Amino acid sequence: QVQLVESGGGSTQAGGSLNLSCEASGNVIYVRAMAWFRQAPGKQRELVARISRAGTINYADSVNGRFIVSGNGQDKIYLQMTNLKPDDTGTYYCNSDILGTNVWGRGTRVTVSA
Repeated sequence: QVQLVESGGGSTQAGGSLNLSCEASGNVIYVRAMAWFRQAPGKQRELVARISRAGTINYADSVNGRFIVSGNGQDKIYLQMTNLKPDDTGTYYCNSDILGTNVWGRGTRVTVSA
């Protein structure tokens, strides 16, 4: 079993910055990547950024150039969010990919006001 604990988030105005952290515990040996997803009210959950154990990084087009993901892709993942926009508002979920099986954190709220 793998458990994910997120921290960070909060509220800021447009143009501000926030940081998210997530650490995994348990049987992380089979984790092949970690990621951040987000879900806005009434919308589907979407990928924000992903980092694999090999170091491959992917970003959603909407955050590329504004967000930076880091970590080791196995038990730590971080997200630096800058130049935040109201559209970035939502609940951010840490995700762990264990050989194709997804494990999710409880989520942390990010609110960006205009």
